[in-house]
Amino acid sequence: MFVNKELNSLHNRFRSFYPVVIDLETAGFNPKKDAILEIAMVTLSMNTEGWLEKEQTIHFNIEPFKGSNIQSEALAFNKIDPFNPLRGAVTEKIALKTIFKIVRKGIKTKNCSRAIIVAHNANFDHNFLMAASKRANFKKNPFHPFATFDTAALSGLVLGQTVLAKACKIAGITFDNNQAHSAEYDTIQTANLFCELVNRWKRLGGWPPINTETNTPIIK
Repeated sequence: MFVNKELNSLHNRFRSFYPVVIDLETAGFNPKKDAILEIAMVTLSMNTEGWLEKEQTIHFNIEPFKGSNIQSEALAFNKIDPFNPLRGAVTEKIALKTIFKIVRKGIKTKNCSRAIIVAHNANFDHNFLMAASKRANFKKNPFHPFATFDTAALSGLVLGQTVLAKACKIAGITFDNNQAHSAEYDTIQTANLFCELVNRWKRLGGWPPINTETNTPIIK
């Protein structure tokens, strides 16, 4: 029973990392110059049987930071009006302060050492989040400075697809293209996909790792 409890934890499953699913909608591709328009986050938990599940979802509409670029092509793609007063947008700093607080609590609760971003084409979201954290003058950022879990790469390996919508459909996850490119929807779907990929590996017998000499689970 002790072994199962140890194995069935985020701490042991991801080398003490606390995985947090993130998606951002932006006004371009340059993390230092282009505005962030939306941020969404889904935290994860592992149940007593070791299956990964979604936990908490949070979403913010973001005010473009002062002097930021807003590319018209990006707005045409994501259909966001950054200056619509009904968006209830907040500054990057307010959004990140809330996100970082929740993440730090999760790290402590789950006995993890550091958060790690899970995202589809994760380098994009990671770079924008790090740039926003630097602009907001956060002295400490709970996320790993360069490591990520990229569901595009994982889906290419497991499902033969790298596009989020196609990967979800191959995995048996319903995907509504009309809701796509909303940070909240894409984050939820990315979380669903990541949970399925992790849980599928467990169902196939890939977790926990087994010592072939003793035929017992390996715990580090």
